[in-house]
Amino acid sequence: MNWDIIEAPHNLPPPDPLKVRAQSIPARHSFPEHSHEWHQMVYAISGVLTVTTRAGSFVISPEQAAWLPTGLDHKVGSMFGAEFRSLWIDQRIASGLPADQPTLFAVSPLLRALIVEAARIESEHDDDGYAARITQLILDQLQRTTPISTALPWPTSPALVSLCETLYAEPADATEMEAWARTLGMSERTLARRFLAETGMSLRSWRRRLRLFRAIEMLGSGLDVTRTALELGYGSTSAFIYAFRQELGSSPQAYMKGESANGGT
Repeated sequence: MNWDIIEAPHNLPPPDPLKVRAQSIPARHSFPEHSHEWHQMVYAISGVLTVTTRAGSFVISPEQAAWLPTGLDHKVGSMFGAEFRSLWIDQRIASGLPADQPTLFAVSPLLRALIVEAARIESEHDDDGYAARITQLILDQLQRTTPISTALPWPTSPALVSLCETLYAEPADATEMEAWARTLGMSERTLARRFLAETGMSLRSWRRRLRLFRAIEMLGSGLDVTRTALELGYGSTSAFIYAFRQELGSSPQAYMKGESANGGT
């Protein structure tokens, strides 16, 4: 199933020093590949975004944002729809983030609230300097971000994209690689080789990271541990807690409390 194209905005003034754009992205829609003469922070207050750059494709949740430096060709879309918030930032502003490569970082509750507020007042006149103070707080928060490496890599070929979309929507799916290879019309060996080439991970490792990614997403949305374990296909809550602890070094409850206490970092 193909994705539809969203027309990218044209002839908009550059950020001075920051501009926030709010837009709803329908399911299976994306912007065409393009670049900017300024930095961009790609974020969704709800839903999941797919980001594609020369470094590869990856998926980010509302707890994460992608930093796209000036001049970087990129494409952004959403599998199931998202409330998109795009921050354009003057390239002369020091952000503390790399100026030459895409970077993923965690979004703290404070930064999320500031982005929501900045979008709300975007069209208002800043008579009392309130908008300028919000802008400065956002820039201050960006200075304090720490890059993370928990993005979910995403393939680029249609066959593997279809496979990953299915597994993302149904993380409890237990179909073996051999069956997937038959469905996709290729040998098991070819599927393994192509998946590793496009994502940098084996399908087994990718599915393990997918479950972790979806677990954090579900727990963050308020789902309890038992329901999350069932949604992810674990045979028991204890099995899920064990797997979670093996990957992140703490129980799901302790991890989410730490996320809250540390502002999402």
